[in-house]
Amino acid sequence: MVHRGASALSLPDDWPAHPDPILALNRMGSFDWDLDTGLMHMDAQAHAVFDMRPGEYDGNPATLSVRVPATESYRLDTMVSQALKDGSENYGAYFRIRCRDGSLRWTHTQGCIRRDETGRPRRIIGIVRDATEELSESAARREQAAEDEARRQQTNVVQITTAALAHARTVQDVIDVLKDSHGVTHLGATSLVMGLVEAGRIRLVAEGPAGSFVPGTLVTRIDEQYPMSEVVRTLSPRFIDSPEDFAESYPLLWPHITDLGITSAAYLPLIAQARPIGAMGLLYNDRHGFSAEDRNVLVALGSSIAQSLQRAMFYEQEKDLAQGLQQAMLPRSIPSVPGADVAVRYRSASLGRDIGGDWYDLIPLPGGRVGAVIGDVQGHDTHAAAVMGQLRIVLRAYAAEGHTPATVMARASVFLHELDTDRFATCLYAEADLSTGVVQLVRAGHIDALVRHTEGTCRRVSVEGGLPLGLSAEFGRLEYPVTSIELDPGHTLLLCTDGLVEQPGTDLDDGMHTLRELICSGPDDVSELADRLIDVAEDRGGDDDVALLLLRRRGLTDQRSGGRLQQHVAPGDPEALTEARHMIRAAVRAWGAGERADEIELVADELITNALMHTEGPAIVTLRVLTGSDRRLRAEVEDASSALPRRREAGESGVSGRGLLLVDRLTDVWGVEARGGGKCVWCEFIVPERD
Repeated sequence: MVHRGASALSLPDDWPAHPDPILALNRMGSFDWDLDTGLMHMDAQAHAVFDMRPGEYDGNPATLSVRVPATESYRLDTMVSQALKDGSENYGAYFRIRCRDGSLRWTHTQGCIRRDETGRPRRIIGIVRDATEELSESAARREQAAEDEARRQQTNVVQITTAALAHARTVQDVIDVLKDSHGVTHLGATSLVMGLVEAGRIRLVAEGPAGSFVPGTLVTRIDEQYPMSEVVRTLSPRFIDSPEDFAESYPLLWPHITDLGITSAAYLPLIAQARPIGAMGLLYNDRHGFSAEDRNVLVALGSSIAQSLQRAMFYEQEKDLAQGLQQAMLPRSIPSVPGADVAVRYRSASLGRDIGGDWYDLIPLPGGRVGAVIGDVQGHDTHAAAVMGQLRIVLRAYAAEGHTPATVMARASVFLHELDTDRFATCLYAEADLSTGVVQLVRAGHIDALVRHTEGTCRRVSVEGGLPLGLSAEFGRLEYPVTSIELDPGHTLLLCTDGLVEQPGTDLDDGMHTLRELICSGPDDVSELADRLIDVAEDRGGDDDVALLLLRRRGLTDQRSGGRLQQHVAPGDPEALTEARHMIRAAVRAWGAGERADEIELVADELITNALMHTEGPAIVTLRVLTGSDRRLRAEVEDASSALPRRREAGESGVSGRGLLLVDRLTDVWGVEARGGGKCVWCEFIVPERD
């Protein structure tokens, strides 16, 4: 006895400062529930309705649990929560309370929901009253009305069942509707059986009640002497009016169901588009024979069920096709990454062909590095999934070619723009060197990444970012700033799509805050944490897909080399030179170079500049940490020229010629090695041991 949308209450805005005297005259108590604080004020008459003495109620609604039974309280909480969510302005319900003397009595409440300008509920004001006398007087009328309603439902069972079946999306949903109290049990059937036609056979998909299954009938041939086989062959219903009729017509089946006390049965062919897709049987133990009206109702019922079944079968086929396409576009397996624990999860919120373009990927790269990708193509259809698959492939190819993260993102944007599509995509790409922990991130309109620390805290990684893929190329804004962070051993990098963050009625910052709290309170194991986050997304529901990638850095195991970074710098590419300088700056600080950080940056920059100025090819920059008798940071710059560097006199006003002098003065040791057709200039710096 719950109803929303009841007539609006007429309470003054300054209530309860000036209670409405009409309420008191009608022995109605009133309440004011502040949803922000959770406190609910009740006047003296409301206390009397709940049989509460003045000192027994402290303003907390939970205190009323001594008067409101748990089942009633659960029903009220569910009703109020639904009214708050669906935008209702009013609600009303009858419920029972347990009085001080242990007796139960009926009570009625009606509330008015006050919302702010954004639609958020802030306050509920309403009344409560004793409804025992009212319900007692109308009990007889309600009983009569219930009988009338039962007869009406009996004669309109087709409409009732059809309405329930309208929401069924799968074959199992159809079966659940038929077994539910709103299904065919209105006809008084004691047992239900249903089968679907598959490859010239009938496969049993539902039977009940428990214990009524007949061995050997799980799969039967259409030409066998069973009632469902007969109605499929003849496309006509079969009505069995008596036990004798049943035993004579179907001697194979009857001995197995005699314990059910069956007195009659109706078997209906389920026909859709002029072909049988299955059959259904209703068995009774309290009726003999079927009137013409009964037969018409059952035939109509069979037609309605057949249409719902066909719709459900089409839906399942389409969903299987869509999910198969989507899964084909995602990585079939995630490679094992030395030095890291990885977990990926995908939750589809799709219905039928409405699939999304969310994706994840993990890309092994040379030098112990790995690329992690998360992205979302605009739209929820097969086209979005197809674009997603192409983007995943080109991102993997660009990253494997050795391009910088910013270049990978820019080239992917150009690819999507040149693709014959009107879709754009958001994306976040992280390139991690697991030996050093240095992670470079670029963002194209996507939500930020998160990092969970070993002590359980979690922070949001703010990345300046650029426009989504496709749009940045269209508007000629292909710059993607790079943000570098250090991922310590035990830290976890989390990338996800917005389906895990966005919630109805909340903004992105609130969603990110909620996600951070979930991560902080979650388990350390990345697989268990991923499972928990996906479970939360599943419970929350929503119409958006969720893709999730977690990467947890393990402790270092190589005792000789404490880390290694490498980057390719092409001639005439100022962006690549800037990226190399950025990498060097981030690495020397992440590795704990101490006071020598500026010297290392200066010397490495000098070696790169010399290689680009005095050779015609690219430079390959490598930084590594060496641990032995002392801890050293080694910088190497390799080029394709065999000409050895030489020291030149710069002169008093010269702007060049001091490079090797600078290298010699600032490094602890340096040298040149032949590398095939080129050379490698290297230098080492003794740096302090890390704690």
